[in-house]
Amino acid sequence: MTQETVTLSITLESLVKAISSLSLEDKQKLWELLESEIAQVEEDLLEANPTVQAEISSARIAYQKGDYQTIDEYIANRSGKTS
Repeated sequence: MTQETVTLSITLESLVKAISSLSLEDKQKLWELLESEIAQVEEDLLEANPTVQAEISSARIAYQKGDYQTIDEYIANRSGKTS
């Protein structure tokens, strides 16, 4: 079965009215979808940031050299410090 794409042009006002008429269950499904889509776009934008790319590259190099601390080591070091 082939899947076809349809592009619709809907005013924001019409979209808001349509959302208002949804059941609570459907609104929750829509919320989850939007939350997932927004998170993905934010992640994509962050990953495209040159500063973030440099930090990721630096962290990968440090990891390959063994220059890192495990979470258990971090917790052990933190618990030994007084605040």
